[in-house]
Amino acid sequence: MTRPKPAPLTASTPGIVRRDAVPAPGIVHLGLGNFHRAHQAVYTDAAISAHGGDWGIIGVSSRSSAVTNAMHAQDMTYTVVEISPEGSTFSTPRVHSDAFVAAENPERVVAEIGAASTRIVSLTVTENGYTYSPATGSLNVADADVQHDLVQAAAPRTPIGQIVRGLQQRSRTHGEPVTILSCDNLSDNGHHTRRLVREFISLLPAAEANETRQWIDANVTFPSSMVDRIVPATTEHYRTLVAEQLGYTDRIPVPAEPFTMWILEDNFIAGRPAWEAGGAVFTDDVAGYEQLKVRLLNGTHSLIAYLGALSGAATIPDSTALDYVEHAARAILRHEYLPSVTVPADVDVDSYEAQLFSRWRNSALGHRTSQVGSDGSVKLRQRIPLPALQMLDGGVMPHFLALTTAAYLSCIAPLHGFDPGIHAHKMQDPARESLQRLAAGSASGRELAAKVIGQLHLLGDELATRDDFIHRTGELIDIIHQHGPLAAARAAAESTALLPAQSRSNP
Repeated sequence: MTRPKPAPLTASTPGIVRRDAVPAPGIVHLGLGNFHRAHQAVYTDAAISAHGGDWGIIGVSSRSSAVTNAMHAQDMTYTVVEISPEGSTFSTPRVHSDAFVAAENPERVVAEIGAASTRIVSLTVTENGYTYSPATGSLNVADADVQHDLVQAAAPRTPIGQIVRGLQQRSRTHGEPVTILSCDNLSDNGHHTRRLVREFISLLPAAEANETRQWIDANVTFPSSMVDRIVPATTEHYRTLVAEQLGYTDRIPVPAEPFTMWILEDNFIAGRPAWEAGGAVFTDDVAGYEQLKVRLLNGTHSLIAYLGALSGAATIPDSTALDYVEHAARAILRHEYLPSVTVPADVDVDSYEAQLFSRWRNSALGHRTSQVGSDGSVKLRQRIPLPALQMLDGGVMPHFLALTTAAYLSCIAPLHGFDPGIHAHKMQDPARESLQRLAAGSASGRELAAKVIGQLHLLGDELATRDDFIHRTGELIDIIHQHGPLAAARAAAESTALLPAQSRSNP
């Protein structure tokens, strides 16, 4: 006998914990992906449940309609599946009042940001979504979409363009203040977003630019934040799990680890939800937590992903289970990233490290190496240069930072004749095509590193001048290509972190 198909999830599904109605909108969120739906939306749900408020979220997807269509079909509901080896728990946040696709209705993005009811505009658009140059940190003025947004004010395509045009609409109409809240893994993300907004404005006609800048300076705040939760992609496995465990069909369940953290600067000019009800922490030391996250967590995570992909590991737990990967990860975390971090007073570093490895070993979650390794051309620019330069200036070669760069390039732009494997091929990267062209014209890893780091300035202007780091990265690329990632990790480990850069010898 065939079992009947479960009914679709809706707001009236029996047994779903929910409020009677979605709160009136007060937040416009750019980037309606899994991370937002398992992080900010969950905190907002807790805040409204505890203290109320008109803080409903209008979710804006950039181009894909998959999530927005499902949200509408499911009364703006979905399931968050917290995954651990001990089992799964489920929740159904109900905070989204609407959802739409920016590419299909760009005028509406401007209108929603410009609406008087909107008091916060938040973003999870990934590092790549800010349309800036990783080498300089400045707005990528040459980008075709940025050029479009400078001319086509009514229909902007980039998040920075959308924000500026929405703010201009506010200034021309009601003039109500608003907060722009970046929730992406960018160094000092609030000030970074503010700087990009101001750079965009500076390219407008002088009178328009002056008027817009003055209004923003008086009426808009850009608090910094640090977000942390591992949220893999949705797969059929999680849809099946929800159907079997809860008895309904959810097209867009979001898997997530139990751990979650949100650190914010409390600088919201138009008010905010009581996110602390969900565990958010408000502090003046966002930078300290951010350094922990971006370097110790994200930076080490990248090394695990690239080495794992090159070793055939499909997931982060599979990669971490390889002894040589764990040893490399602990080495880069302790000896190369940690010295560059000002640790917040309430953080125990040993406990933080143990917690990280416990999270990376969460085999039930199965975070894919191809997902973590994507967009490295933007991510590594945030993670590698400062600690690498600090070590180099102290006369010490950062071998594992060089290994991260070498493993990344081996995944995204391998030399002729080297196959990095299926998981590397699945990684997405905006620089893949340009990097592969450089690889095609390179006879060795040393030549490729010189082109990518020295000429293209992939890791910024300062590292582009550090021939010792470039040379070491090239050596490790050659070792990966000739002997594999295990040999390269051993070469990095044998060249101890205390060996001066100037006196380093070949492995």
